[in-house]
Amino acid sequence: MTDKPIARLAVIGLGMATKPHLDALAELRGRVTVSGVYNRNRAKAEAVEQVFGFPVFDSLDAIAADPNTDGVIIATPPNQRAEIVSKMAAAGKHVLMEKPIERTLKAAQNIVAECEAQGVLLGIVFQHRFRKAALRLRTLIDEGALGELALIRAEIPWWRDQEYYDVPGRGTLARDGGGVLISQAIHVLDLMLSLTGPAKSVQAFTATTRMHQMETEDFAVGGIQFASGAVGSAVATTATYPGEEERLVLDGTLGTAVLKGGHLAVTWRDGRSETVGDVSGTGGGADPMAFPCDWHRDLIEDFATAIRDKRPPRISGREALRVHALIDALIRSGASGTTTEVGEY
Repeated sequence: MTDKPIARLAVIGLGMATKPHLDALAELRGRVTVSGVYNRNRAKAEAVEQVFGFPVFDSLDAIAADPNTDGVIIATPPNQRAEIVSKMAAAGKHVLMEKPIERTLKAAQNIVAECEAQGVLLGIVFQHRFRKAALRLRTLIDEGALGELALIRAEIPWWRDQEYYDVPGRGTLARDGGGVLISQAIHVLDLMLSLTGPAKSVQAFTATTRMHQMETEDFAVGGIQFASGAVGSAVATTATYPGEEERLVLDGTLGTAVLKGGHLAVTWRDGRSETVGDVSGTGGGADPMAFPCDWHRDLIEDFATAIRDKRPPRISGREALRVHALIDALIRSGASGTTTEVGEY
């Protein structure tokens, strides 16, 4: 423990996605101070206060004006982000935000540009990058241990029941900006791009299966040409009952890495092998929150440390635009049926 907290953060939005944040902040008590929580439904905020002891803010304006708040964690639905970010950035509050940044690539770019113009940090919650197995795979890639990447396969066979999509606005363009790609697969696609580098073009197909009544896609598949020259594919769905762990396979010229949930298995062509991590929930089944808070804890601590040290967080808003550009291309390709270039971001 330190005598002085690394940073003081407020939490805005107390929906389903906030659970691992609150649990992580409880574990970080003494290192990261929660200056308060805010929700439009005050009863939710008071319930959190009862469980965790975190104070309650009466309004967004109160957070923006609070001298004891260094930054905010925003966990509202995507359609509520822009106004909140503008208010907090103008007040000099650093922003850590749940994925996605916004509903469209253009809107996401606007938020990133606004935070940069105001001189505040913008971090995005892509907690899969903080898993022990993912960190080990990152090291292997950096060391060139797999050789040159040739083939990449991302598989997200998740499940959501109809009740999940019956929540008003969920799976709509107006609130979420899309379906499985921007709400679920975005985590694995971001992790993939952090390891492979950017995608150059895609050829995709998207659909809504008979499993769900919803506005947007619950199935997407795409071939991907990477800027490095590697090729690959991604398939994502929330229509696979009861849901399986996501899988990312990197085939290199020296060996193959298979990252399944929190477990990494590497097999080299010279006969060596390595395993890292363990099997743990990832939110792929009926309960989207069925995973530990460890990854959120480490991500939040990194963001708080970034505020203290005046450095970019490990996953910045600018970097997160890369996966937004890929998803935008997949959606456009699925609609047109043609090979589509991944746009600038």
